[in-house]
Amino acid sequence: MTAHAVPQAAVLSEDSRAIARAFVEARRSGRALPTYPGTPPDTLDAAYAIQDAAIALMPDEVAGWKLGRIPPPLDAQFDAGRLAGPIFAASVRTAADVTEFSLIEGGFGAVEAEYLLLMAETPPLRDSWTVAEATRLVSQIRVGVEIAGSPFPGINDHGPAVTASDFGNNAGLILGAEVARDWAGDPGALNDLTCAMRIDGETVGTGGATHIPGGPFDSLAFLLNALSQRGLRPRAGQWISTGAATGVHRIAIGQTAEADFGPHGIIACRAIRAEGGTP
Repeated sequence: MTAHAVPQAAVLSEDSRAIARAFVEARRSGRALPTYPGTPPDTLDAAYAIQDAAIALMPDEVAGWKLGRIPPPLDAQFDAGRLAGPIFAASVRTAADVTEFSLIEGGFGAVEAEYLLLMAETPPLRDSWTVAEATRLVSQIRVGVEIAGSPFPGINDHGPAVTASDFGNNAGLILGAEVARDWAGDPGALNDLTCAMRIDGETVGTGGATHIPGGPFDSLAFLLNALSQRGLRPRAGQWISTGAATGVHRIAIGQTAEADFGPHGIIACRAIRAEGGTP
């Protein structure tokens, strides 16, 4: 068993293993998948089993985890308000004047303004984390941009299980400025933070920390509990991307986005074509 493998991967059907291989190979080669590469999972458990198998195939370390909202009425149907996916080390960048990120031509691409939490320690495995407890595991908060991306252009059109099966539709993370705040034990410490997203100069969304259901620390508590059920946990030094604060905004190759976090700065980024290698 590799460092990434988890028990669920061992009981996958051959079709599910093939789905995991197809997504990993498509991402590594920069090739789109016009249709879903197999029978789509219909539960989050099935989706995460595919995700776990794909993580085991990736020649890269997990550097963090992303959360994405599951809206009503799907949240009730899937008994979860969020879905999770891994962020790989090669796709994490620190914001520059204009940070370039790669998308697969013919696949899916979007940008999301996010609030990022840095894990101070590796927590024990248990599935009863409260929001207040989760805040005490954080050593730093930053603003950032999650790059949503998949070889499958319909990744968000077939429900949360399909989205979760391909790394939760993550293709990278851009780290912005630190948010100086005393948050320990205070889940509402970030409630005053606001942001906006522009694409090619046009505002496409506004919001802030309160636009994330329950707030960023609620996302972390959800992740701790959800990963524990898979025998996983975020590690010290990993980044948690807590959810879209202004929405999920489609972006095309060649376009430029600006996530404006007010006093915490602007993160400018440009989508370029993936030429191979993991975007």
